[in-house]
Amino acid sequence: MSFQEIIGQEMAKRVLQNGLRSQKISHAYLFNGPAGSGQLKMARSFAQALVCIHQGEEGCGECIECRKMEHGNHPDFHLVVPDGNSIKIEQIRELQRIFSYRSEAGNRKIYIIKDADKMTVQASNSLLKFLEEPPAPAVAILLTENVQSILPTIRSRTQPVMFTALDPQQMTQILADENFPMPLIRCAVQIASDPDECRELLSENWFAEIRNVVLQLGKESAGRGSISLITAQQKLFKGGLGDHLERIFDLFHLWFKDMIHIQIGRNESIVFIDQLESLSKVAHTRSMQHWVSCMALAAESKKMLRSHVNGQLCMEQFLIGVSG
Repeated sequence: MSFQEIIGQEMAKRVLQNGLRSQKISHAYLFNGPAGSGQLKMARSFAQALVCIHQGEEGCGECIECRKMEHGNHPDFHLVVPDGNSIKIEQIRELQRIFSYRSEAGNRKIYIIKDADKMTVQASNSLLKFLEEPPAPAVAILLTENVQSILPTIRSRTQPVMFTALDPQQMTQILADENFPMPLIRCAVQIASDPDECRELLSENWFAEIRNVVLQLGKESAGRGSISLITAQQKLFKGGLGDHLERIFDLFHLWFKDMIHIQIGRNESIVFIDQLESLSKVAHTRSMQHWVSCMALAAESKKMLRSHVNGQLCMEQFLIGVSG
């Protein structure tokens, strides 16, 4: 994969490509940013550029070294991922064992540690020694969404590379070019972290169904709450959509936010823009404070779900709260 295939993250690309261009490569990098910001793709692209025989600011994708990287069988590249909920000391020791042998081609060895913040204390201490005294020329690339959980001594020995959340407008254009329905795209890019996750949502029939249910429940709960309770029972729990309640609360959060945008005249920010006429009739039936409290209620209901509270009970309490 080339850097050009990665969406956004121009600052991170510039840092890495400047190093490649000047042949000033750090022994260790710390990629830090939110989920879905493309850290692993960027790390793989950087690793490919490092092993490419042309030694430019981009892997050529055609030489034998690049092809090995793309096929996942390059002997000088290793990826470490959590074993269960953590990265254990045994994994770091195995990495050290593998890297104790020099590259047959005389190249740097490269390793990526995904979710580096999930290393145990023992694993972190073992990695620290490895960073300070690698047995052979090596480049470490640590990936994290929570940089504060990385040992300060490790952070001080790595070059930071910052990643930012992807712009929903960029993702919208990409997905629109792939001919996904725009009303669904506008929702997906607000609740998914990257284009791949958006594609997964947009490819599921239930995503369009729950969007329609949220629109109906939103209108009904602004009127007579008992009607919304009946609709939820029939369309969610009897209709087979009860497994997607977290996403439903995500969509409700967007729906309430649209109510506020309508009240303050920010129509360009409305997610359910295809429903503008009907939403406008509902938005002014409640105060802005009510819609803000509904957003908080959606977040709390999602939190209750994750604490294993009964889904139907969560939804019923939520709809009663929204009805006021």
